[in-house]
Amino acid sequence: MTDAASLSRLAALLPDILRTLLWGAGATLMLTAASFALAATLGFVLALMRRSDWLPVRAVARAYLELFRNVPILTQLFILYFGLARIGITLPATVAAILGFGLNGAAILSEVFRSSINAVDRGQHEAALAIGMTPGRSFRSIILPQAFPIALPSTGSFLIGLLKDTSLASAAAVPELAFRARMLVSETYLTTEIYLTVAVIYLFLSLPIARFVRWAERRSVPHRAT
Repeated sequence: MTDAASLSRLAALLPDILRTLLWGAGATLMLTAASFALAATLGFVLALMRRSDWLPVRAVARAYLELFRNVPILTQLFILYFGLARIGITLPATVAAILGFGLNGAAILSEVFRSSINAVDRGQHEAALAIGMTPGRSFRSIILPQAFPIALPSTGSFLIGLLKDTSLASAAAVPELAFRARMLVSETYLTTEIYLTVAVIYLFLSLPIARFVRWAERRSVPHRAT
């Protein structure tokens, strides 16, 4: 096929290709948002469990972290989608992907949250208790507002990484961006053109997240005069 014929064919197929890829991008954003919500919620609970005075609670949290941090995410997705079906538990592909990314991400974010909380000077907590605050109120009013900006950069990096890692969900037939790109390639054989378009879409999805994280970081950290 001549270059002119290739360009003509690409121009004819471009509207359908873009429409299909944009639908996939929407599914990718939904998958990322749902997985991040689960990861952040469970990760915060695990961070609190790691700080617990009760040894059994810390042991459970530690066991969770060792399991989910040391098993590849793709293996976890296969277990949730294909493995559970073998014992009669059938999950929709998207639900299995959200659980997989969420449970795996919780192990990562729990360490981010725990280290951010530990970075706040313990003396501030003790001072709050000395003036009559309860431990819970001291944690909410004194510790968390200072731990939040510390956790932001790492949390933002995790979110961007999660957005890109959702391409692994195509292995479980989740109709996200990478899955739809693969289907288009098998139909059109326009491999280079389609994957270049996918790269641009991922870039445009990631950049606003990075800019938002930088903006939130500036807003949450008090201005310091040089």
